[in-house]
Amino acid sequence: MEALVVVDAQNEFGPGGQRTVPNHAEALRVIVQRIKEARGDGRAIAFVRHHNVEPDATAFVPGSWGAEFSPGIGPAEGRKDEAEFVKDVIGAFSSTDLEGWLRARGCDSILLVGFYAHMCLSTSAREAYIRNFAVAVDPDGTASRAIHHDLLGDQSAEEVRRTALLHLTSLGVSIASRQSEHGYATLAAES
Repeated sequence: MEALVVVDAQNEFGPGGQRTVPNHAEALRVIVQRIKEARGDGRAIAFVRHHNVEPDATAFVPGSWGAEFSPGIGPAEGRKDEAEFVKDVIGAFSSTDLEGWLRARGCDSILLVGFYAHMCLSTSAREAYIRNFAVAVDPDGTASRAIHHDLLGDQSAEEVRRTALLHLTSLGVSIASRQSEHGYATLAAES
């Protein structure tokens, strides 16, 4: 059974946040649609939230607006197959009981959406993969930021997102891509 795992769909990545991504509105729209689909199918949904617990943190501070889920995101009241997991590292499985929660619901595969594709989402995908979950990512439900390094150069936000997803496919992660106006299809990982 497949579960939906929503990684760090928090205000910090939207307008007014400290980690704004350029395609936030579009990605958030896809994430909300994926949540609706999972609820309609009766699938488990894990909502993962990042908290920065460093004393001098300015982003993802527990209790701040930036640390809150974006509008339309979060467990529905009364649904036993939806839960929130709070992490303070970049992987959703490292410091939470996400794996145990998924296994208790009979989930052996996950579909990931969320932010950043190159950090928390990518790390969470790798953690799930090494725990023997079948992993898929919806590329339209994620985003990244531009990166600059004095020695290595620059990548646009879209190049960073695409590169992160390409790396995941080489590990065996599948891409769940919108194929038509009527649904999604999962494309196999690179062979």
